[in-house]
Order: sequence, then C-alpha cells, then structure tokens
Amino acid sequence: MSKPRVLIVGMGIGGLATAKRLREIGWEPLLVERAAERRAAGYFVGLFETGRATAERMNVLDTIGNRTDVTSRTYDVDRGGRRRPSMGFGELPGSPRLILRGDIETALYDTVAPRTEIRYGTTPVAVEEHPGGVDVTLRTTVGEDVTEATERFDLVVGADGLRSTVRRLVFGPHSEYLQPFHHIIGVTTLQEQVPGFRPNDGLVLAEPGRSAWVFPFADHQPGLLLNYRTEDEDAQFRRPPIESLRRAFGPEPAGPVLEHLLQQFEQAESYLFDSIHQVVMPTWHTDRVTLLGDAAWCLTPYSGMGASTSLAGADLLGTTLQRNPDHFSRALREWEQRLRPFVATEQKAALTTGLPMFIPQNRRDMALRTVQQKLTSNPVTKRAMRAMMAGAFKHKSIDIAAP
Repeated sequence: MSKPRVLIVGMGIGGLATAKRLREIGWEPLLVERAAERRAAGYFVGLFETGRATAERMNVLDTIGNRTDVTSRTYDVDRGGRRRPSMGFGELPGSPRLILRGDIETALYDTVAPRTEIRYGTTPVAVEEHPGGVDVTLRTTVGEDVTEATERFDLVVGADGLRSTVRRLVFGPHSEYLQPFHHIIGVTTLQEQVPGFRPNDGLVLAEPGRSAWVFPFADHQPGLLLNYRTEDEDAQFRRPPIESLRRAFGPEPAGPVLEHLLQQFEQAESYLFDSIHQVVMPTWHTDRVTLLGDAAWCLTPYSGMGASTSLAGADLLGTTLQRNPDHFSRALREWEQRLRPFVATEQKAALTTGLPMFIPQNRRDMALRTVQQKLTSNPVTKRAMRAMMAGAFKHKSIDIAAP
C-alpha cells in the first residue's frame, strides 16, 4: 500500500516541523520553497513552554539550544543615554528561551532533509481539490529556466508565511484576511553594541508610539527591533526604510543611543522592514488543504509565540492525522477545534498585552512603564512583579499539542 503524499509549501519552522511529524506517522512529504536556497539564520525569536514541550517531544530541543545569557542585564534608556534597570525578555514569566529562528529551522532540517524531497525555487501556481486528492501545478525556476508540472497529493499544507500563496490560491486575496496593527518593525543584528554598554546588555528605549529594543545573546551579536505606530502603512514603503524610521522617531534629536541604533540599521547587510498584521480567518482548512503557522493565524512578534505555536500546530496535526488515517477532513476539523481557542487567546493577548509592552501606546502605558522601572530596580520587588505578571503569561506554558 502506497504512503499518503503531502505537499508542504514553505520551509520555515512550521513547514519543516510538519514534514518531520507527518513522515513519522507514515506519510511521504514533498517540501517546496520559493527561495533558491535555504534562508540565513534569521533574527531572534522566543520559545515559551508551549514550544519547548513540543520540541522536546520531537527530539530537537537539545539541538535548538538556548542563547539566553543569564549574566546579561537589561536597562530602560532614554535618548540622552540615562539608564535604569529593567526586566529582560528572558526574565518574563515562563522564562522564554531567546534564540534565532535558524536555531529551530536547522535542528528540524537536519532530521528532515536526509529523508525528504526538497525543491527550491518552487511555488504553487494552481490548486485544484477534488474528492480523490489535490492537483497542484508547481512552477520551478532555476536561473533563467522555468518549468511547470502538475502533481497529485492527498493533502496540501500551506506553511508559507503571512502573505501565503496557498491561502491566496485556495481561500482568496490577502485583503480578506490580513488585519493591520498599524505598526511597522525594523529588525536587524547589531554589529556594534551601543557605546557604554556591555555586549550582553539589553536595552529598551520606549516612547509613546515608538520603541527600540536590543536583545542580548550568550554567543551571538545582539538583535535590534525598532517599532513605530503609523496610520499610513503604504507611505512607509515609498521611501528607503531608514528614512521612514528617522521620520517616525523624529523630529526630536535622536541622541547618542538612538542615533547609534539607527546607524547600525542603515549600515546592516541584511534587515527586515515590514508592517505588522494578524491573519484572521473563519476556517484554516478545506477537506484536503490546510494552512499552518503565520499563513493561518500570524500571532505577530508581540505575542512571542509564533515559533512555539508553529511547532505545536505541526505536532498536533500529525496526531490528528494519525488518529484519523482514512478521514483527512475529520482530522483537520479535530486539529482546528483544539488549536483555534488557543490561537484566539494568543492573538488577543498580542494586541492587549504584548503590543503595549513592546510599544507604549499612550501616556498611561508610559506611566505604567515608569512604575515597572522602579519595581525592577530592587531584586525583591522585581521578583514580586514577575509573580504578579505570571497570570498573563500562564497560557504560554500550555502544552496544546500533548497527545
């Protein structure tokens, strides 16, 4: 009896985890990736207990590792360089691991690649679902050569990110599902730490509607996250990113700290400059096509749960398909029914808790941050504040994919 065949579109965390999990239950995956080669290590992500539990069950947690530096200190700073002790990302309730996206992808890739067909430079251009399977036309570009071929699959998984091709082909245009946050991010890796700070120091410069975060690692250059609110997202992309960033953080003088960070972004060999959206859909699947990860729900960076939920979603998908080997549509229904309430809670938390934490939205948020600064300046009150915050982060410790 032949193995059921699955097309997985997108070779990020969700796609690789899905390939690993479905092969474990006897499926034959084909992984396709639009890019011509594997992506670079990428930028920083957090891994909460939801993701750690899944990674451990998939036997990749030790390989993923942990770049959190327990000796680092995080400071709230202003434009003049004045600093006050603050709470670092790794000190949040649940003690998330601060790692690179590529740490997870590499751990998964090393187990998937030896036994899985992977095609780079390949993307679907047509998807036709019928009772006997899914016919997908795949376009492959190698240099100047472009070929197209139609193949049949038992299941298609779109794990191809926020602006998913699978979602557009099967469910409709992006505009129907992308919910804007009206915020822009600029992300890169610092080549030089802000003068006057240690390489493993974290920094937060927060002002109403804008912020700059420096995330320290134990064995890697710090990561930089610039954020700002805007009512005209399109205008931000009609000029060079550094110009939009300088306008957003003006017209006040940048000062030594912010100026250094802006210069580092401008000089970076690679960076990400993008708008923030969540994906909101009435359903993530048809009978034989499903979306996963950012393609389905996109929790945004402000949730801290994108990587964890992609891992958990892939793991749970394998469990429900194994439980319903001859009823794919029922497996997908069970998968979504279990996962959707968890995702909905995290989407809401990203907006109500995560966004104001990363970017104070008004004077009230700034006043709350001032109180938090005072509490974190003392080890005793810092522990008390962390305990008070625990309830808001408890959900991030749920092992939603547990069998």
